Amino acid sequence: MSDKLARYRSKRDAQRTPEPVPGSPPPSSDGNAFVIQEHHARSLHWDLRLERDGVLVSWAVPKGLPADPGTNHLAVHTEDHPMEYLTFHGEIPQGEYGGGSMTVWDTGTYETEKWSDREVKFVLRGRRASGRFVLFQTRGKNWMIHRMDAPARDPFPPLDPMLPAERAKPPRDASAYAFEFAWGGRRLLVPVEGGRTSAAREHPWLRELAESFGSRTAMLDGELVTLGGAEILVFYDLLYDDGHALTGEPYSVRRAALEALGLDGGHWQTAPSWPGEADAVRRAARDQGLPGVVAKRLDSVYEGGRSKSWLFIPS
Repeated sequence: MSDKLARYRSKRDAQRTPEPVPGSPPPSSDGNAFVIQEHHARSLHWDLRLERDGVLVSWAVPKGLPADPGTNHLAVHTEDHPMEYLTFHGEIPQGEYGGGSMTVWDTGTYETEKWSDREVKFVLRGRRASGRFVLFQTRGKNWMIHRMDAPARDPFPPLDPMLPAERAKPPRDASAYAFEFAWGGRRLLVPVEGGRTSAAREHPWLRELAESFGSRTAMLDGELVTLGGAEILVFYDLLYDDGHALTGEPYSVRRAALEALGLDGGHWQTAPSWPGEADAVRRAARDQGLPGVVAKRLDSVYEGGRSKSWLFIPS
């Protein structure tokens, strides 16, 4: 019987990596387990592994599973892995093959609809990943993965930022608003999908932020400002989170979801917000030389373009 794990063993030294390195060929089995691991190696990717004949047949998927049938994702066919990898997680030392952090993103069972050397059709039944998929070979070890069904997932909102109307004085019903600094910077919407963002083309340092989201899909609204001589991206709204559009939710709900993300890095942070504190925030903006404050109705939905639900009040 051929040793399906020979290539796997040839790439690893059991004395140098915590990964399982079995010493003998695996027995044949008819199991139907799968695992998806989030792998922060040289570049973020997800490892999809399907149990087949006693091993885990594996593909590295740089952008994760496609969320809908309209997009195919690259899937690189890698060496078979041992069954122990169903539960493996940990830190593979840098310098070793696949060095980096690995966590179990999802696990469960799958149903095979077709399995050939060039095409694999299957149904995943996991906690986070479910649905019908097909893997098909394009060239050599490069395959593509296609989603065959349509999950319940909201489309991304349009890239049209909400803008405040100008007003000379704060609104009388201050308790109905949250007050934030008007930074006087450049507006930036940041879509995050598959651990990547198109905004990193112009701002490469955003790659680290996108990777921190893992497989979580999001759309962040913020502003590029200069603080203490450094360029900082301050975020003040969340328009999309993990498959759900938030644009129809009240600002208070979106703000709570944004704060729950805990965005605080070397180049980005969550902008402060003070409900009902019109006068104090306006004085602070004036003291710091900022152009003014923005009053945002706590019950306002997110609507592209200029809106009277957001008010710019000069300092």
